[in-house]
Amino acid sequence: MRIRVVAGAALGAVLVAAPGATATVPAQLSGAAVYASAANQLSRYASGQWATLARTGTLPQFAASPDGRKAAWVTSDGRLQVRQEGKTLTLVSGIQGGTPCLTPVWSPNSERVAYGGGGDTVMSVRADGTGAPHKLGTTEGICHLAWSANGRYLAGYTGEADGLYRLDTTTGKAARAKGVDLVTHVQSLSPDGRKAVVEFPRNPDALGDGGWPTSFKPVVVDMVTGRRHTPQVKGRLLGASYLPDGRLVVRVAGQEHNTLVVLDEAGEEVQRIAEPSKARKQALLQVLL
Repeated sequence: MRIRVVAGAALGAVLVAAPGATATVPAQLSGAAVYASAANQLSRYASGQWATLARTGTLPQFAASPDGRKAAWVTSDGRLQVRQEGKTLTLVSGIQGGTPCLTPVWSPNSERVAYGGGGDTVMSVRADGTGAPHKLGTTEGICHLAWSANGRYLAGYTGEADGLYRLDTTTGKAARAKGVDLVTHVQSLSPDGRKAVVEFPRNPDALGDGGWPTSFKPVVVDMVTGRRHTPQVKGRLLGASYLPDGRLVVRVAGQEHNTLVVLDEAGEEVQRIAEPSKARKQALLQVLL
């Protein structure tokens, strides 16, 4: 694991912004992350070591928690399961299984899991198995759900891949994102829930099966205005994800290993991290702080 700091300061450092004022520099990333193999095995990589989080079965209906210590998935027979601390719990039964795009998603504090509860309903349940599920709202965008770091918004695309919707959990209502007609993946939301990192299909006649992509060309969409842009990083882009503090981590292809390029909120590069070579052909689920 090689880490290069391009700008900024060391972990925990403080920059003087003006007399009597300080600005805290975000902590540099260590390279810890969660990956998913083609065999649907979710693994955490940290400090040069690999650890298996879960083996989720035949379908790629899975999600890793933001803290990188838990996994959730939907079985082919419609059970929502969670793996944590060496134990597997079934949280809910009787939901729709066998549909790869209906992936669950973890809350920002890694304590709850949201999932498609049937039709256009999005439900949430505690990951420790206590308490009953409750309804977050209704939305046509139930595929590849992403949850904003502020906890207020979820976003996903439709089962027909013909629209992106943002669900406001405070009102339980959803709004269609502007400027999006075809979309086949939602990877991440900005902390305020306004922007989404998505994949647009190259061929409208080949939308795929809705499975979680190993890699994709990331586009950032403002769901309110419809404005979009591709992260300004050289190379073949394999994906991107927001961090809770607003930084954007862009994955770039390499011959021996892929590279994570960290951009600040202004789009300037602040860090570059070499991924382990073992992860080169795996899907990147979570970048860990």
